[in-house]
Amino acid sequence: MTQPFDAEARRAVAPVICYPTETLPQPDMALYARALTNARKVDEVVVPARDAGVFQVRSGQFFRIGCIEGPQVGDLNLWNAGDLTERFYSGKTRALHGSHVGTGDRLWSAFPHLRPMTTLLQDSLDWYGIDAFGGAVHDVIGTRCDPYTGHLLNGGQYHHCCHSNLTRALADHLGISLAEAEPHVHDVLNVFMCTGFTRGTGQYFMKASPVRPGDHLTFFAEIDLLGALSACPGGDCSSEHSSESAVCHPLVVEIFAPQDGMLEGWMPPVTSGYDRSHGR
Repeated sequence: MTQPFDAEARRAVAPVICYPTETLPQPDMALYARALTNARKVDEVVVPARDAGVFQVRSGQFFRIGCIEGPQVGDLNLWNAGDLTERFYSGKTRALHGSHVGTGDRLWSAFPHLRPMTTLLQDSLDWYGIDAFGGAVHDVIGTRCDPYTGHLLNGGQYHHCCHSNLTRALADHLGISLAEAEPHVHDVLNVFMCTGFTRGTGQYFMKASPVRPGDHLTFFAEIDLLGALSACPGGDCSSEHSSESAVCHPLVVEIFAPQDGMLEGWMPPVTSGYDRSHGR
């Protein structure tokens, strides 16, 4: 099609932030940091390479996802431990905090709850920023590698992609069938993954993660959580997803409980105050 005469003027229109966040309730990061200083480790789950593990965190505790043997990314699902219908909402988290999350950002739950499930307290990769390709770490734009897209693109039947890993882990933990568990698996936080969109075509890309053994993300649990983490079969995502050829490593999830009195004045967040009348 022929460009209109005012094409450049239309392109030059300044963007408007969809969701200004100045009125969001702010986490007390100093309080959380103090509570973490003398917190005791109460549990640990090692997630095997190319598989997933399940963990539980009580409201007011901390969980830390760590790289332990070699560069490895992970796909994280979170649910309200008492109600699986309240689960991590990556789309709204993205709309509020951006395509990649960092220290001080929160992971929000799905409608009709829409409350912070966790607050990201520490990120050892916060130095990375945005690279020359537009890549950054810890994205909420990728959905998770899955067997359906794999079959669509190459006709294969690969079962150790993150979607299947999370489905098996949740089914085993709850003692339910794969068919019952699968609808609860949802879009993820891509922990340690370095991603972005190409400037020319707008395609989602991945590149070798900068994560190294010792790197970690530490979260404060705002509500009682059930979590599942998949150690992605793409390894550090430097080459491909969902294969047996990538070098893969385990990940670890550590749970920490603060000492009594360290969270004085803090209360778990309540669910959305919207009356759910929807105009009727």
